[in-house]
Amino acid sequence: MVVVGFRPLREDDLPLVHEWLGREHVCRWWGDRGELEQTIEHYGPSLDGRDPTDLYAILADGREVGMIQTYLVADYPDYARLVGVEEDVAGLDLFIGDERLLGRGLGTHVIRTFVAEVVFAREATHACVADPDLENLASLRAFEKAGFVPVREFVDPEDGKLHALVRRNRAPAPP
Repeated sequence: MVVVGFRPLREDDLPLVHEWLGREHVCRWWGDRGELEQTIEHYGPSLDGRDPTDLYAILADGREVGMIQTYLVADYPDYARLVGVEEDVAGLDLFIGDERLLGRGLGTHVIRTFVAEVVFAREATHACVADPDLENLASLRAFEKAGFVPVREFVDPEDGKLHALVRRNRAPAPP
């Protein structure tokens, strides 16, 4: 089994993130990357604390292979209204940038580990949601295998496509 880990994304990671965003298997679901300057403008506010999304590099056996981000849904009121979740629910988005690692269960392992070690490290967070495109069957399977359950479907106004809201609740503390 691959050892996965996470480290906060740094500004010097953005050229690699930009490269990944340009790969067909990523841009199909994440949209057109534009120029490097656009990637820097998009992710820079999170890196310097002006935006509340936390960005991480995904490490597989110590090597950067993708990006994962988490945030409190309530910090984005329009999105919170769209998906209809309560306070203290985290959101999660990720991609594996290295296409050679696709189809091997890495996504499930990353999601499961990240939710346990990072998302639920914040004690008040009682659930985590994600919203993969309904056509992204690999992503839907990875989330389901990581313990997320489908809640409902909705049209994302950013891309006009149907997405599935999937959710994983924090396991109750043992007695």
